[in-house]
Amino acid sequence: MFTIDLTLKNTPFPLSVQRKSAEAAEETYQEIMQAMSSGKPEFIELTCEHQSDKKIGVLTQEISAVMISQKSGAVGAGRTPGFFALAEEQQ
Repeated sequence: MFTIDLTLKNTPFPLSVQRKSAEAAEETYQEIMQAMSSGKPEFIELTCEHQSDKKIGVLTQEISAVMISQKSGAVGAGRTPGFFALAEEQQ
């Protein structure tokens, strides 16, 4: 399972959706990057393949970072996903 984390401006926690394959995760990542670099404020709606009823609508100009990570079963269990996991490990 692959997780795409979005960090929004002035928001302390990431939003995330999941994709089953690396190709689908990369496609979603590129879609978000293209929308961010267009310079036009627009909404992008993302759905989650793990939780099919989960939907996120985001104004692209509010996204400050996007990240793909792979989540395996035992590795990383109990750890916070996203950009803040490293900061938690160092404490």
